[in-house]
Amino acid sequence: MSQTESPIPAARPVPKPWIEAIHAYVPGKAKGDDGRVLIKLSANENPLGTSEAALAARQGAVAPSLYPDPDSTALRAALGARHGIAPERIIMGTGSGELLNCAAAAFAGPGDEVLYVRYGFSLYDIVARRCGAEPVMAPDADYGTDIEALLAAVNDRTRVVFLANPNNPTGTYLTKSELARLHRALPRDVLLVIDQAYAEYVAPEDDDGALELAAEHSNVLVTRTFSKAYGLAGERVGWGTGDSALVEILNRIRGPFNLSNSAQATALAAVGDEAFVERSRTHNREERARFVDAIEALGNHGLRAVPSEANFVLVLFEGALSAEAAYAGLAERGYIVRWLPGQGLPQALRITIGLREHMDAIAAALAEMVETAG
Repeated sequence: MSQTESPIPAARPVPKPWIEAIHAYVPGKAKGDDGRVLIKLSANENPLGTSEAALAARQGAVAPSLYPDPDSTALRAALGARHGIAPERIIMGTGSGELLNCAAAAFAGPGDEVLYVRYGFSLYDIVARRCGAEPVMAPDADYGTDIEALLAAVNDRTRVVFLANPNNPTGTYLTKSELARLHRALPRDVLLVIDQAYAEYVAPEDDDGALELAAEHSNVLVTRTFSKAYGLAGERVGWGTGDSALVEILNRIRGPFNLSNSAQATALAAVGDEAFVERSRTHNREERARFVDAIEALGNHGLRAVPSEANFVLVLFEGALSAEAAYAGLAERGYIVRWLPGQGLPQALRITIGLREHMDAIAAALAEMVETAG
């Protein structure tokens, strides 16, 4: 081709190579492979539903013909009062997922690295690739966060570290002292994003101190969601907090009018109904403990429950019964859980804590299947 000739145009728009490398996020299924609607314990939704106050507020929300408040002013004020945070240090997102995307996009790009622990939330890989950064996984410690391994993976290209606490999909948890130690060892120009999607399920006395870190340091962002304990997964409401300058940067790139009128009204009422959150936490603690006891009783058959502080349990299948077979067997009995071979966990099922009758039925089904498998 001569210097005056133009290159032959592509037959279609060509995405950037880092976008081509993305594998789309896979949500928890609600149906079996045969199309049957099953009892859904695959997406960590609240089995108690949504508070009556929140549902009533949703019905009385501002008409959908009007634009919502672009700054979610009343909701940020309520969250600030609830957690002792100045509203200007709070940002709202379309679920916490939007804020995770914003954090990566604002501080990382081509040539940079985004770090997270092995068996971390699958969205971290996506948000890193979406902005052209390289996702890097640090080795785990028995399905939990290995702080030393995570720090060993930090280098001069590291721009963002994502840490879910409690972790999804394993349920493991870093204590307040461990989280503080991790933060102290990170360079000041590395953003630590503490993803607290399941924070409301942790007993208050076991709080990890993430909100305090975000209040005291300019390189910490904490994200939370209304999708879990508040029972508002369908409304897509998340929030984050950090240094006011950090929040201002993220506000530049979040979606305008990102929370609908109904989402703002429902979440505002949910913030005021702490009794519902406490009821959800109590139910989860009690039923999770009962379910873990049932799994531990099957330990001689190779089943093991990873210690969890979330509203799910990761069950490992290390005996004759495989996770794949258990997944299929539970589906035959009317339950859909999460099998995770795509996240490097073909030997495990993540099982959401549902109602008491659900957990008893699943435990009984697993006991039956391990006996049959030998």
